[in-house]
Amino acid sequence: MPCTERMTARWLLAFGLTLACATVLAHEPVARCFLLDEATVRCRGATNDGDEMPGSRMEVIALDGTPLLEGKLGADSTWTFRMPTQPFYVLFDIGPGLQVSVEQEEITAPPRGRTPRWMRTP
Repeated sequence: MPCTERMTARWLLAFGLTLACATVLAHEPVARCFLLDEATVRCRGATNDGDEMPGSRMEVIALDGTPLLEGKLGADSTWTFRMPTQPFYVLFDIGPGLQVSVEQEEITAPPRGRTPRWMRTP
């Protein structure tokens, strides 16, 4: 194999390994939603390593795909909204391929005595 072909193969291998490492280190979105009361939901969006995501978009979508509400996470990476009357899910979208949803059935009151810090009112 000539020297030029070997160098090209090495560069391609290095490039492929770099892409693989970048994928492993990518930040995955994480969303949690709890009931503040029977009609109000508060959601928090972050990355799987705990980075907050203020300004990121969250949507409430009906099960038929109709957008119901849209908002941006506040400085504390939370968004609070009134619960729709129809079945829905919450979509946390931080970019192409970086989305996570929270189904309505998953949205409950926080465990007694274990309210997350981001749910507490100042």
